[in-house]
Amino acid sequence: MKEDFLHYLWRFKKFNTLDLKSAQNESITIIKTGDYLELAGPDFFNAHIKIGDQKWAGNVEIHLKSSDWYLHNHEKDPAYENVILHVVWENDTPIFRENNIEIPVLVLKDYVEKEVLNNYNALLSPKTWISCERQIKEIDDFVFKNWQERLFFERLERKSKFIYELLEETNQDWEAVLFCLLAKNFGLNTNGLSFMQMSKSIPFTIIRKESFEVENLESLIFGTLGLLDGEKEDVYFKDLKFRYFYLLHKYQLEKPFINPVQFFKHRPDNFPTIRLSQLANLYSTHQNLFSKIIDLKMAKSVYELMNVSASSYWQNHYQFDKESPKKAKMLSKSFLDLVIINTIIPIQFAYSNIMGDSVSEDLIDFIKEVAPEKNAIIDKFDFIGIKSKNAFESQTFLELKNEYCNHKACLKCAIGMELLKN
Repeated sequence: MKEDFLHYLWRFKKFNTLDLKSAQNESITIIKTGDYLELAGPDFFNAHIKIGDQKWAGNVEIHLKSSDWYLHNHEKDPAYENVILHVVWENDTPIFRENNIEIPVLVLKDYVEKEVLNNYNALLSPKTWISCERQIKEIDDFVFKNWQERLFFERLERKSKFIYELLEETNQDWEAVLFCLLAKNFGLNTNGLSFMQMSKSIPFTIIRKESFEVENLESLIFGTLGLLDGEKEDVYFKDLKFRYFYLLHKYQLEKPFINPVQFFKHRPDNFPTIRLSQLANLYSTHQNLFSKIIDLKMAKSVYELMNVSASSYWQNHYQFDKESPKKAKMLSKSFLDLVIINTIIPIQFAYSNIMGDSVSEDLIDFIKEVAPEKNAIIDKFDFIGIKSKNAFESQTFLELKNEYCNHKACLKCAIGMELLKN
């Protein structure tokens, strides 16, 4: 049993509340269970409880065993001096205040019906991919859709924390923040960190100044990532290298240490050379990209705005000195869908929060136009009969699995709560 189950029992009064007795044999009447804030300190704040003939207003602390009070050092914390009731599953030792008065104890296991306990065990016991995979399809559609909306915005809230950190680092320059996010996105999982390091290493003021000549952007980006190190016979390589060292001197930049980029296990169209050239061309085409992206409401508008390709040299190359059959290397729709999911929607959400605007419905409509991601988690949900029709749904399933199911947090999940209730 986990402590959050006891929180659930107390919060929703899922036990027999008639004729309650404390371990000290005093009658207990629950007037108000208190506010469940999940903050530091007692579990429930401002509870109203009648113990014996005395009405109390204060906090309630919950533990599996009463001895956990001492295990967690609550006796040394003044925040727990206002606890009026200690709710436990097992009362194995008396607990005293600093003034040596014993804290009243309610032993929940004496008042919980067997059916409630069986429902809890049935939900958490199966050794399945997720605890509710046999029952999740039974959830009421209204409950499920409301929970998906909350999961979607919880996911955006988490992603926004990184955006706010970047804002601090860039002195509130949204264009610079967008460049960092796009660079990370263009690097995908394998090279995302390296591309991000590159984007932070080049002051965005320089990107602005040099964006009118794409070769200068490529030289800065490629050079910073170490892709212009060594010697090659390729004329384009030599030109970029010359430009890079000229720009280093012009702006008095130092070559930073950055994790090497990886070509291994990538399809050629995802080679770092191709993605970096596409990124350079995007910024060469749009000098004020953030102002154009922030108001986009449709996926089609993104596809039109970001209709760029790698530079002409890369039409018949994937690496320097290695010629390949000619191919126009445009940003594909599937790749731009990832950009919408991982960059555009999060930055629009963060920006609207700071500006005090409400764009919740717009963001949901926007992301519902995007195809769902393809990965092992989404495939597994599909296998158990929960299909993603669009990226809104796939994003919520990723949040559900990673932030709830993986942590067995069924009692913080609307699906788990509904299953227990039923």
